[in-house]
Amino acid sequence: MPLDVRKLIQDAAGPHHRLQSENVNPRFAKSLSLIGFDRTYVRAEGAHLYDAEDNCYLDMLGGYGMFNMGRNNETVRKALEDFLACETASLVQLGTPLLSGKLAEELKRRIPGFDYVYFTSAGAEGIETAIKFARRTTGREGVLHTSSAFHGLTTGALSLNGADVFRNGFGPLLPGNRKIKYNDLGTLEEELSKKDVAAFIVEPIQGKGVAIPDPGYLREAAALCRKYGTLMVMDEVQTGLCRTGKFLAMEHDGDVDPDIVVISKALSGGYVPVGAVLFKKATYNKVFSSLEDCVVHSSTFGQGDMAMVAGLAALTALDEINAAANAQAMGDKLGAGLLAMKERFQFIGDVRWRGLMIGIQFAAPKSLALRTAWTSVHALSKDLFCQAITIPMLSDHRILTQVSGHQTNTIKLIPPLVLNEQDVKWFLGAFEKVMVDLHKFPGPAWESLYRIGKNAMKRGENTPAAAE
Repeated sequence: MPLDVRKLIQDAAGPHHRLQSENVNPRFAKSLSLIGFDRTYVRAEGAHLYDAEDNCYLDMLGGYGMFNMGRNNETVRKALEDFLACETASLVQLGTPLLSGKLAEELKRRIPGFDYVYFTSAGAEGIETAIKFARRTTGREGVLHTSSAFHGLTTGALSLNGADVFRNGFGPLLPGNRKIKYNDLGTLEEELSKKDVAAFIVEPIQGKGVAIPDPGYLREAAALCRKYGTLMVMDEVQTGLCRTGKFLAMEHDGDVDPDIVVISKALSGGYVPVGAVLFKKATYNKVFSSLEDCVVHSSTFGQGDMAMVAGLAALTALDEINAAANAQAMGDKLGAGLLAMKERFQFIGDVRWRGLMIGIQFAAPKSLALRTAWTSVHALSKDLFCQAITIPMLSDHRILTQVSGHQTNTIKLIPPLVLNEQDVKWFLGAFEKVMVDLHKFPGPAWESLYRIGKNAMKRGENTPAAAE
């Protein structure tokens, strides 16, 4: 009897949380319950999620930046349906697949200056690939990364993670990795001048805290890498594919010219895991240096036809929705609207954005009562305060948002790039109401926060923050 997927989903519509708790990750499920995020969404479209009662939610998380073209995009879905009907001979392995060549060709057209493309199943795998390629190309061991960096959670990528909460207990990690401050060209040159660094791996905008580089930083960093024989690796996994108003975020800094670019997430169309590593002929000739070495680095699922179709269709969909222009326009509306609230609400410390990658940073207020509340909440947990925003945004206004990493006091918005003006008004109106309530102390918002913090402390746990 064939699997009836529709019936399977309908029959299991209720016990999502229980199934996760019993079979996948009970502590994560418990964390979601703690903050009221244990909800069941039964369908999705564009920038919206829907529950079993057909209540509409605004998705400002976007699958950690995966759904740039919107959830369940028709163009991507139709392409995958058509592909399945073709019954291709995918993943022969000892063969030269057509579709990976086509996707590589299209990526090279959109990201000029690169010669070859290696396909992966995820961004972290792309970072692992970049580390290997850089080491083999340069003959060096060292890898530089920046403070607050996030490049994935596999062992090599984890070695480059700026947050100890992810690294603790998993060592020893990759030897030779060193951490420097973001936006610090002086320290970068000091480390590069030792001439033992294979790669400097950097995000053009840091996902943790949404740190935006100083003008010229990326361009000058690339020049320094060339000067000292180090490969510059640009991690565009979350920032790429029109997220910031340009196809790649590094384009905001002019002609950066890195040696390797890693992309993933939105290239999947939200359907099939896929990533890509773009690199130059000089690196190719060092890594795949002979016929014997032609498969010295490979991935079983890397060139799967279904993933390649998803990538080609995702790029088509981004063009169809004019994603870069809409990200710029809607991002500016959101950013300006949030910035206008800064004078009214003491807790808003800063608002940073490029396109639809937005960071709202909170800071200690001036008034004595609110400062006391801020201090007492941070004494319970340095990750607790932002839940005073994310929880009511979901429970009272049906808007899904995320904390931007551990101990950042920042909320990150990375919604689908199909966001429209009505969605922007929805978010800004809800955020304003949450801020009004938060600036009433004592009040219900603070009571809920203390309760969550104290319950977490009793269990010896912390409140959850986002993984990416």
